[in-house]
Order: sequence, then structure tokens, then C-alpha cells
Amino acid sequence: MKIVFMGTPDFAIPSLKILIENNHQILAVVTTPDKERGRGQKVTFTVVKQFAVENNIPVFQPEKLKGNDEFVEQMKLLNPDLFVVVAFRILPKEVFEIPKFGSFNLHGSYLPKYRGAAPIQWALINGDEETGLTTFKLAEKVDTGNIYLQEKVKINPDDNFESLHDRMSFIGAELVLKTVKMIEKGNIVLLQQDNSLASTAPKITKKICLIDWNKSAEEIHNLVRGLSPHPAAFFELNEKIYKVYKSKVHNNLDSFGIVSLSAGEFYQTKKQIFFGTKNGIIEILDIQPEGRKRMTTEEFLRGYSLKKGFKS
Repeated sequence: MKIVFMGTPDFAIPSLKILIENNHQILAVVTTPDKERGRGQKVTFTVVKQFAVENNIPVFQPEKLKGNDEFVEQMKLLNPDLFVVVAFRILPKEVFEIPKFGSFNLHGSYLPKYRGAAPIQWALINGDEETGLTTFKLAEKVDTGNIYLQEKVKINPDDNFESLHDRMSFIGAELVLKTVKMIEKGNIVLLQQDNSLASTAPKITKKICLIDWNKSAEEIHNLVRGLSPHPAAFFELNEKIYKVYKSKVHNNLDSFGIVSLSAGEFYQTKKQIFFGTKNGIIEILDIQPEGRKRMTTEEFLRGYSLKKGFKS
């Protein structure tokens, strides 16, 4: 099929790659514009653009999609059969209706659960034991289109955002390929979403990342998992920010002679840091003090202390 692929982050790369490997004609890649980053304002571009350039695929980077007549005409001139969208922006109707067979999106949840920008993160934050992937036909209302295919994905107890995200990107690529084949053969049976079962997965904000010690140890542990390694859960102490990348739940600290810790109270040994919560105790395993690199707690305690700050 003649496909225009739309995507931005590394989650999209396996899907783009599998379509090329299966001899589908990628007419173009559409991704977000280049950005100036860092102190030197060095221009950087998306990993999807980099992959496209390396594979000699034309790249389009519109600043806006809605009301962009020039972009619409460019897409029409390509005469695509299909738009495949993986982790991109919201497409307006005048764009997603251009191809012969319309457009479909790969979404990182088992829709209608977790509609929104951060479905993988929220599945972990909420402590789910499974999530899923969905390909659906684009409609005007975000993440509400009729479903082509779905696949459930088990969430392992040791999964964090990075590990689950990476595994789902490859499972999702297979689902994308199956969806394209289905559309190509014309044997399509679309499933309508049940809006009464819908839940949301809003964008992750700094407020969400702040650890609330008045929640249970399990809830905090799941927050850490869902935000690791980026943007990372964090706590503030002595006017400094500490990011937390890995944690462990404890029911008690009897072996250390500690009966309990109140919510937000901490206890540290030469190698370990524990925090009290509403229910249970959480151990910080990987930490990043403000202005420093990420490290294990044991490494951190060789040069720092939560009680005293920097140790000389």
C-alpha cells in the first residue's frame, strides 16, 4: 500500500520499520518541526525524522495541521492509500480524510480505557496488571474512533515506563502491520467503542510527579514505576528536589529496630533510605539529587545525606 506515516518519538520507529520491511511504499513521513534545545540552542529533530532521512524517505514538518491548506495540498498530491499514525499530534478532519482508505492510529491502551496522552504511564501509576494496544480509525473526537484490532499486554511487577513502553512499541508494530493487511484485503469488521467504559489518561504534569507521602507505599511505588525514567517522580526536602527512579515496598522495618515511620518521615542507614507513607514503608533504590546525576542509593549515601545535605 502507498502509506504516509505520521509519528514523532521512538515508540513509532518499530511500526515504521516493519512497514518498510514488508514492502509497503512509504510515500512520506510527517513529524513535528525541528527544535532548538540546550544552552547552545542546537537544532535537533525527531528520531522519526532521523530514521526517514537515513532511509531516503521524504519528510514533512508542518507547524500546524488545522487550517493548513498548503499541507493538505501536499498530502493530496502524494495520492496516498492510507495514513498510519503512531504517537503524533491530533489530526483535523480535513487531513485524516485525505487517503483512499482514511487514517488509523496505534494507541497504547485497550480502548476505550485510557483515552489521552499518557496511557502507558497511567496503567502503571494505577497499578494495573495488564494493559493493551489498539488500532482505530480516526474520528473527529480524540481516541473515539471505531476499532480495527486490539491486543492485551501483561504488565510485569518489575516493569517501569521504559520497559513497558519499549515492549509495547514492538507488539504495536505487529498490530500496525496486521491492520494494514486487513485494510488492504478489505476484510474489515470495525468495532464501535463503548463510551460508558471510557477512562482518561491526561498529560503528565509536574504536579502529578510530586510524591505525596500521605498515599500508600504501593501507590507511591506505582507512581515511581509509571514515571521512570522520564519525567520521574520526585520529592522536595530542605528546599532541594530529589528524583526517584526505583523503589521497593516494605511492610515494616523490624530488622532495623524501627517499629514505624509516619508519612513523610525518613530513616537512613549507610546504604539505604526508607520513607514512611500512609500505609507501609517505601525504600528508595535509585535517586537523583538536584544538580547531580542519577545514582543508586548506596552511591548517593557515600557523598550525601538527606539529613545534612552534602557530606564533606
